[in-house]
Amino acid sequence: MFTKFKPTWMVEAIYQITPEQLKKRNFKAVLTDLDNTLIAWNNPDGTAELLGWIDEMKAANIPVIVVSNNKAARIERVVEQLGLDYVARSMKPLTKGFKEAETKLNLPKEQILMVGDQIMTDIRGANAAKIQNVLVKPIVTTDAWNTKFNRLMERQIMNYLLKKHPEMNWRNTIDGE
Repeated sequence: MFTKFKPTWMVEAIYQITPEQLKKRNFKAVLTDLDNTLIAWNNPDGTAELLGWIDEMKAANIPVIVVSNNKAARIERVVEQLGLDYVARSMKPLTKGFKEAETKLNLPKEQILMVGDQIMTDIRGANAAKIQNVLVKPIVTTDAWNTKFNRLMERQIMNYLLKKHPEMNWRNTIDGE
């Protein structure tokens, strides 16, 4: 029933996903949500850990594209300093933003990994677009007003998924550790 919300993997934080893990699984690019995945929703400057992770991806020639439902001005405030491309108003969980990112990358969806903190938008959208994905824990436990309803629904869906799929658990890598 709720399998369309089931993540491929569950990793505690995006920073635990390494170029080596990606290359091992033939991923050549990463799509990521912005708020509470890359940065705290209320701190657009990010952290040293974020900057280090992005530098790692760039050094490994793995492009990172932000796919966000936010408007361009909100995303640009963050990505300009990081040197990342983005898709604004992606309309997740619809596939529009995923298809746009796939076109920008000129890669097949099998070589793209989506990372996000919400099963209602990020994971559901990636599954609809047939892109493997990673659910991460939100960077901060508070949310913007427009996300609070989704979180309530997510808890119910996650409880169902965890009962039906006992193999679903938080890991340190996409390699299953």
